[in-house]
This record gives sequence, C-alpha cells and structure tokens, in this order.
Amino acid sequence: MQTIQITDLSILIIEPSTTQLKVMINHLQAEGVINIEGASNAADAKKSLANYAPDLIISAMYLPDMMATDLIVELKRNEAFKDIPFMLVSSESNPEILDIVRQAGAVAILSKPFRHDDLKQALRTTIEYIDPEELELEYYDIEKLKVLVVDDSALARKHICRVLNNMGITQIATAKDGAEGVALFQGESEAFDLIVTDYNMPEMDGQQLTQYIREELNNTFIPILMVTSEHDEARLSNIQKAGVSAIFDKPFEPQTVKEVLYRVLDQ
Repeated sequence: MQTIQITDLSILIIEPSTTQLKVMINHLQAEGVINIEGASNAADAKKSLANYAPDLIISAMYLPDMMATDLIVELKRNEAFKDIPFMLVSSESNPEILDIVRQAGAVAILSKPFRHDDLKQALRTTIEYIDPEELELEYYDIEKLKVLVVDDSALARKHICRVLNNMGITQIATAKDGAEGVALFQGESEAFDLIVTDYNMPEMDGQQLTQYIREELNNTFIPILMVTSEHDEARLSNIQKAGVSAIFDKPFEPQTVKEVLYRVLDQ
C-alpha cells in the first residue's frame, strides 16, 4: 500500500502567466496540496531546484527563457533532477514538439484548458513514480524476470527501465533499435520473458521487430508490449495485427502497465 498521498506532494509550477498560475494553484489546493511554489521562468525554477527538490514539476511549454522541451531534456540528463516527475500543461498540439516531452518520460501532458479529473489522475501517476509498489506475479519470480527494452531514445529507455525497476524488475537488456533488438533476442531468445519496444525507430521499427519475432523466428508466446506516441488508427491497427500483446501511449501510467503485465504473464 502506498504511504504517500496527494496532499503530501510538494510541487513546483513553472508558469509565466500570473492568471494561469493562480488557476493551477486553485486546482491543486482543491486536492489538498499546500506545498506549492511558483516560478515564472526556467532560470528561477533552476534556482529553486538548487535549494529544494520537489516531488513534481509542472510546466507550461513556452517560458520566457526556454521551451519546456529543452528544460525537461536538461533535467532528465542531470543526476540531481532526473528522477523528479515532470508534467506539461500546454495548448501546444504539434505532435513533433510534444513527442520530445513524451520521449523524455513526462508523467502526463495536459491540454489547456484541462479537466480537473485529468490533473487528479496525473497526481496519482506521480505518486506511483515516487512511491512505487512492486509487481507480484503468481507464476514468475519478479527478481528473475528478464526484459528486453528497445527504443531509439536514450531518455525513453531510461524512463522505461526506471518504471520497470520500480516494479521490482532489475534484469533488463536494452537496444537502440529493432535490428539491435533482434540480435540480442536471437542470441538469448530463451533468456527473455518480455519485450517492451517503441514503434518509430530507424533500421527496424517496432512493428517490423514484432513481425520478425512472430514470423521469422516463429516465437508466438513471448509477450511484446508496444510503447508509442503514434495516434494514426490505421498504423495502430497494423501494429496490433503484427502480434503485439498490448499498446501503450506515451506518456503511460505505471498502474496500466502493471495490469497488463498481470494479464500477459500470469494468465
């Protein structure tokens, strides 16, 4: 059982608009959050972080001194701040810009204006990151479960590995694209119990990787989870037909991953 509640969270909001900052604070206070600090730009936010690490950073996209896309990448590459959950609240709809935030491992991306329930769910997801519960399986020893993670983004690989580590999964091999993933799988096919792969990758994408494992290697039993920011229905349908066990959006909720792992591993 998780020991941290939403009311225990300390949150740093980076928002240049005073009005938007007040709106966000009101929503958080409605959930009982009282430890809230505001910053109007990235420079002030970094000064705040140097003094105190919050449980969650909530940021607008367009800040006076940098974009949130650059800020999240900078924070995730910094050992001192890489594990702080990051949430984006923005009216930005360009998928290429938002994909940078997704790949970096944001806990949530909320559109402006956002629904209060969506914010509440994002706060719950934050708690799952900072106060994780280990996965308990009937037919697998979680400490012996071996996973192959395939993603061309180093930040995304680290994020997925962290989520799996929080569940108690520590034996993880990584590959930067489908071709490298195939090489690892062919070399140790019996060693892996699960594959988690991105969709859009160079050399060999996630769909081609899945098809190769299912058809060329004739392995129909290993669970393959696809994590993607793809929203094209036709492409998603083709991915499903290739033989994936489940598809997750980026950003994904750890609890959803847990529920799918129960289904594909214990059933």
